[in-house]
Amino acid sequence: MTTRVALVTGGTGGIGTAICKRLADQGHKVATNYRNEEKAKAWQAQMKADGYDFTLVKGDVTSPEDAEAMVREVEKTLGPVDILINNAGITRDGTFHKMSAGQWGDVINTNLNSVYNVTRQVIEGMRDRKWGRIIQISSINGLKGQYGQANYAAAKAGMHGFTISLARENAKLGITVNTVSPGYVATDMVMAVPEEVRAKIAADIPTGRLGKPEEIAYAVAFLVDDQAAWITGSNLDINGGHHMGW
Repeated sequence: MTTRVALVTGGTGGIGTAICKRLADQGHKVATNYRNEEKAKAWQAQMKADGYDFTLVKGDVTSPEDAEAMVREVEKTLGPVDILINNAGITRDGTFHKMSAGQWGDVINTNLNSVYNVTRQVIEGMRDRKWGRIIQISSINGLKGQYGQANYAAAKAGMHGFTISLARENAKLGITVNTVSPGYVATDMVMAVPEEVRAKIAADIPTGRLGKPEEIAYAVAFLVDDQAAWITGSNLDINGGHHMGW
């Protein structure tokens, strides 16, 4: 397989880490961004102990200027970005009638506006080279909604609207654009929820368990592969049957 440069936003989180590792296992050179240097360096050290050498680049994906500087730094260090995984995301939950403008704006900026900010910096190069893979990491809650997550669900649903439009614009140029929508995955954030709550969530999932970050990463690696060239504008639900559509 051809070695390419992959940029994974939010790569130091649970799903992001699994994606970084899987792409590296495919032979790609992988970079991710950070905001907190101390935490990022500790993550990088752990990854090196696991046998992975990832490139860390400082960058706030909510800022167009930071996103541009971040991508230019990756290009300078590793080369042109041919694989982009838009994975950065946060939650600021609360019922909408009590939701502040800050809660709304923080989530929209981090989860959705970041997709524009970063993709805008790589799309022209992909078009020039006539090859590219862009994947948005959305969520089951962008499909079915969730109580207290109007901001999060709106942002995650918007990611797929972005996907299908960008896919149409670039399909003839060898660039595929897809969405992956995970269900409830056993990340540190989810595992911090009280056990009885997690048990109720798992009981609602037909497979009877939470997902694994590695299972999401497998789907990303599948869509990145050269042989996935005819898959574009798609959304891949990975949720153990928790929410089914067609």
